[in-house]
Formats: sequence, structure tokens, C-alpha cells
Amino acid sequence: MTAIDAAELRRRTRELLAAHPPATTERTDFLRARFDAGLAWVHYPAGLGGLDATRSLQPVVDAELAAAGAPDNDPRRIGIGLGMAAPTILGFGTEEQKRRFLRPLWVGEEVWCQLFSEPGAGSDLAALGTRAVGADGDWIVDGQKVWTSSAHVARWAILIARTDPDLPKHRGISYFICDMTDPGVEVRPLRQITGEAEFNEVFLTGVRIPDSRRLGPVGAGWKVAQTTLMNERVSIGGSRIPREGGMIGPVARTWRERPELRTHDLHQRLLTLWVEAEVARLAGERLRQQLVAGQPGPEGSGMKLAFARLNQEISGLEVELLGEDGLLYSDWTMRRPDLVDFTGRDAGYRYLRSKGNSIEGGTSEVLLNIVAERVLGLPAEPRNDKDVAWKDLSR
Repeated sequence: MTAIDAAELRRRTRELLAAHPPATTERTDFLRARFDAGLAWVHYPAGLGGLDATRSLQPVVDAELAAAGAPDNDPRRIGIGLGMAAPTILGFGTEEQKRRFLRPLWVGEEVWCQLFSEPGAGSDLAALGTRAVGADGDWIVDGQKVWTSSAHVARWAILIARTDPDLPKHRGISYFICDMTDPGVEVRPLRQITGEAEFNEVFLTGVRIPDSRRLGPVGAGWKVAQTTLMNERVSIGGSRIPREGGMIGPVARTWRERPELRTHDLHQRLLTLWVEAEVARLAGERLRQQLVAGQPGPEGSGMKLAFARLNQEISGLEVELLGEDGLLYSDWTMRRPDLVDFTGRDAGYRYLRSKGNSIEGGTSEVLLNIVAERVLGLPAEPRNDKDVAWKDLSR
């Protein structure tokens, strides 16, 4: 088969636009047609939204569609599905699972959430206690998950649960797809320091999951979860943004538009953070280019570390730059938003929301360990529980 190149992608994209003009085609219909044409994520297999092309060619398609005013799939709203569930399903799902879930996931017809962290298993995720017990070809799941973004709007969840408590904690876990509308799934809001409740806690009581919705072999859930977690850190810390995108953009605009706020000290700090933000942006571009060759590696942990630190330092500088205006906060209304927005609203919101960046998607302390051990090759920390059955661990 002839390799797909940029010229061929442009031709196929223009054919899509001719057959489904964005101005007269309903948004969902256009997105479905784009997926079926293999132009959703071109590096995915043919028939699953792609054309087996190289990942680096995706911007060719995106540019043609943007120039034509074509709708996108609102990636911020479905980020967990796109950045975490999809690559995991592609890597470990059956053909039936791939064909059932990937199209509505990409189109945005079905929102996904992540049921990983628990009240007693956050940084040490492998210590999770949610149980999945086999029953007549199904699995009965009981437990509690926490810090679940978008659970209140999600149809599906990626879930890890303990299927064998007699094995050490990393080896007795299995990975499932959970229907959030099933009986026994209860979602409760967790109000944050911003006033919003984008996070939730999820209680699972006797939830029945068919074995056909298991991803990977029984007991291999930790291995499957590593694909999810590595992609999560890349999607959080290495997302594609333009120069002065993200947190640094509002600060730079305020600096230019309000010269009366400037001081020499603030100028030096802004210059330093601007350069660091640009270095992080370019490092993210390089990381995405490396993804062309295969799965994301531990480098994504480094990117996520930089993302958290920079967001917190930049938002702190923004509040200080604004002086008394930086102390204002527009709205404490309790809301359950449809998407996670790190940079939205005003300076006060950005300052408060950024505090969560060093916790969500892997705490900075855990990511420092990953970078130390898997990037720098430093000795691993002693782990006394490595070969101890989960049921025998002290909790």
C-alpha cells in the first residue's frame, strides 16, 4: 500500500469538505464523516478514524479544516476520552471494543471519565481497594473513587479494580470499562477552592460489568494503566499551544496594556517565566514528535512537572502584578462545569485553579520519582511491600 503523504491528505480533506460542506452539514454528521474518512487521527488504523499515516501529518488535516471553518470535536470537553481512554483502548482493546467505543468517543457523543484514585490510594495508586469479583461471566464491583473529573457528565469510565487480593498490589489489578449509567454507580460533587465542582467522588455498589468490557488480561490492569497514565501526563503537560498560549498569555497582555503596573522586579520575573514557558512549549512539540515513533515514555512526567510549576508561578505573578485588582474574585457560585478549564475566567480563578495542577494527573512528588528512576537512572526507593500480598498490607 502506498504511504499517505501530505498531498494525499490534503486531497482527501478537500473531498470531505466537498461532500460535507461545513456551512450546511450538521456538526455531528460532519464529525462522523471525518472519522469515517480516516481524518480524525490520521496515525490510527484504517477503519478506526485513521489512515495508518504518520502522526506528524495530523496538522496538515487540521489546517485545511480550520481554513474551511469546519467544526472541531470540542477536545477540552472530551479530553479524558481523547487523551487517555482512546490510546488505551487502541493498545489493549479487542477489535469489537475498538469499533464500539472509538468513533463516538472521538465525535464527542460519549464523554469519558477516569475511575483510578481512591481515598486511600492516590499517590500510591497500586494500593487501591475497589474490588471486582467474578460472577457468572461478569464482574461485580464495589468501592469508592475520588477526584473524578467530568463524572457527572460521563457515559463511560476507565476503571481499575482489584481482582486478586492474594497477589502483591501491582499484580492483582484488572482494567475495565464501566457504564456510568448502570445501577449502583453514584456520583457526588466535590466543591473545590474555586467554588466549582468539576471533580467528583464516585461510589460503586454491586455494579455489574460484563467480562466483554475488560481491557487486557485479568491481573494485567497495572500494565494497561501505565499506558493511560503516560498518555494522561502528555495530554496535560504537553498539549499543543501557540506562543504565549496558556497561563503566560494573560500576564503578557496585562503587562503590555497596563504600563502603570510595571516595576523592574516584576519585569525580570516576567521575562524569566516567559522564557521558561516558551522552553516548555517547544519541549512539548519535541515530545509530540517523539510520539510518532511509538508510545509515550517517562518524559511526559517531566513535562507535567514543568506545567504544574510554571502555572503556579505565573498565576502568582499575575495576581501580584494586578495589585488590589488581583484580590478580586468574580464568582463563587457552585457549578458543575462540562469541562476542565485551567486558564479560564479571571486572574483569581487561574491562581486558585493552578494549585491543583501539582496534584492531578500524578502528584509532583511521584513524578519526581519517575523522572529520577526512569529518566536519570537513579536507584529506586526501597519498597518493602513489593512482594507482599495486598491483603496483608497495613492500611
